[in-house]
Amino acid sequence: MLATQIRLAAAVWAATAWIAAAQTQTAACGNDAPNPYRLVNDWVQTTRPLAGTNTVSVDAKDNIWVADRCEDKGCAGSAMAPIWEISPEGKVLRNIGAGMFVLPHQGVPDRDGNVWVVDYQAKDAKGMQVTKLSPEGKVLITLGKAGETGKGLDVFDQPTSVAIAPNGDIFVAEGHAPAYGNSRIMKFDRSGKFLMTFGRVGSGDGEFRSPHAIAFDSQGRLFVANRSNSRVDIFSQDGKFLASWKQFGRPSGIWIDQHDTLYVADSESEEIPGKDTYNPGCRRGLRIGSAKTGKVDYYIPPPPVSDPKFPPPEGVAADSRGNIYAAAVQAKTVYKYVKE
Repeated sequence: MLATQIRLAAAVWAATAWIAAAQTQTAACGNDAPNPYRLVNDWVQTTRPLAGTNTVSVDAKDNIWVADRCEDKGCAGSAMAPIWEISPEGKVLRNIGAGMFVLPHQGVPDRDGNVWVVDYQAKDAKGMQVTKLSPEGKVLITLGKAGETGKGLDVFDQPTSVAIAPNGDIFVAEGHAPAYGNSRIMKFDRSGKFLMTFGRVGSGDGEFRSPHAIAFDSQGRLFVANRSNSRVDIFSQDGKFLASWKQFGRPSGIWIDQHDTLYVADSESEEIPGKDTYNPGCRRGLRIGSAKTGKVDYYIPPPPVSDPKFPPPEGVAADSRGNIYAAAVQAKTVYKYVKE
């Protein structure tokens, strides 16, 4: 009995120490971390030029999923299919979703091979929904009401990201700058039944200003790219605030791999006081570190662009071999980085 109590006390102490350490990981941005990655040029060969895309994901087979915006005007009224499955070699395996969406903000594959599409604007009685598609493009589940928005628990206001918990529960982030909308997290069971919501507009602990992307680590904690608050926030699945990290910059995109490596895309940090993007001491780029400790290990500066006004990538993901993919809206491409 005594030995059991000692082990239990040790476990509680370790968990408490981890949380305390995580909460103190608010050091300056890792701008000076080394960069062991190189850019792979012209790696992807799509059947049409990619439109703007702020999201990229990787499935269990290391295939890359991209949701683009069809055309400069978006997907409303377009004949283009915005959801792409691409091999690691850059060949198109699948292109689905024509005529279904207004402005896709994310496409996330699940462990069963389906893809969840977040459509964050509304037009012509479409959009403002999260849709689960089969690999062939068949609609399996829809969350939210098509073309409708508001503060109710059955609608979304500019949904930005979706993540599937280990038990199948569905988490949706909503609220986009500059209005920020509801800026909350909605939780549903695997069938789409509403369970709870947490968060609100604000800058305090547990509050959001444009939760732009979400992801789970191996322990089931929810990481939120709280972009307009310039921090990564961590929550339990019941909405308990655990920690806030600023050292990864102003996060637009976030990805956590099977080793709990944390990838964050900072596409907006600027040194201009008064702007929403003001984040002194942080440079734009990709930061790679630990979801366990919050340490930033690597920093990748922005890739070269044809127009200096183009910001760096917003979306980021990595495959099982550590290759990094980064999606850029204005540059209309997905970059690939490999470790030297």
